[in-house]
Amino acid sequence: MNINEVKELLTQFDQSTLTEFDLKEGSFGLYMNKNKVTQKTFTGDGTQAVDNTTTNQETTEIINRTVDIKETTNEAVKPETKPENTEEIVSPIVGVVYLKPAPDKENFKNVGDSVKKGDVVCIVEAMKLMNEITSTVDGVITEVLIQNEDVVEFNQPLFRVSKGV
Repeated sequence: MNINEVKELLTQFDQSTLTEFDLKEGSFGLYMNKNKVTQKTFTGDGTQAVDNTTTNQETTEIINRTVDIKETTNEAVKPETKPENTEEIVSPIVGVVYLKPAPDKENFKNVGDSVKKGDVVCIVEAMKLMNEITSTVDGVITEVLIQNEDVVEFNQPLFRVSKGV
């Protein structure tokens, strides 16, 4: 769905007697409500919700500003590139990540720690099961890309390791 179609839907909704409109098309979703309502909004990673109370006029203004921004931005988003000679340790499952074996213990691995293939770097809890996540590479941890108790997705990078150091 392009920006002009969204604007047209917004105009039609605003002029109609409908009080609520929800559209889902593939990965695109659009929700409009003319009433004063409390609505859940998800932050960048989609895991934490905050309450936003807005009126229809405020929602229309927000959508119009967003549409204006998207129309003027023509640059392609460049994917994040990882430095050469580095490897990422990724989560093989969805769950809650624990960087420590227990709350009163030290992290399994920190930035600057050397790691060998097979070393436990963290635990991911999924469906009440604790799954040890092991290193897939020998090297030195250069970045910890998650925080303790974050919800992680399948194949989400957890650590960045400089190989062979």
